[in-house]
Amino acid sequence: MNELSNLRPVEGSRKARKRVGRGIGSGTGKTAGRGQKGQKARAASKKKVGFEGGQMPIYRRLPARGFRPFDKTEWSIVNIVDLNEFDAGTAVTPELLAEWGFIRKPTDLVKILGDGELTKSLSVRAHKFSKTAEGKITAQGGSVEVIGG
Repeated sequence: MNELSNLRPVEGSRKARKRVGRGIGSGTGKTAGRGQKGQKARAASKKKVGFEGGQMPIYRRLPARGFRPFDKTEWSIVNIVDLNEFDAGTAVTPELLAEWGFIRKPTDLVKILGDGELTKSLSVRAHKFSKTAEGKITAQGGSVEVIGG
């Protein structure tokens, strides 16, 4: 009957560790399973990560390609010409731009650029405006409001 006092692991589930270098008769004596001579047979056979036997490693053969700062502010860009899609007098907000598919999410930081011509008077709310975009919106009788700090 199984009781706590006579529990044993299942046969074959526990394996004894290999004791190397303990005499010729052990099967792993003399060279301790390392074979004979060569770099991996030596006591100090540790190699650096990426070491390729003296060959120029891959990380040095390939060219360095750019740098991406981890704290870069990503802006969703909308041009003035895109705002012509809205009716005159519309209050254009990031939520409306996301709904119409000009930006991905309503929480994105929006910057309005002055590429193209604006033909309607609009009230535009965004996080940033270029000087030309601001000038073109106000020239059409629209208003510009900067969101955020």
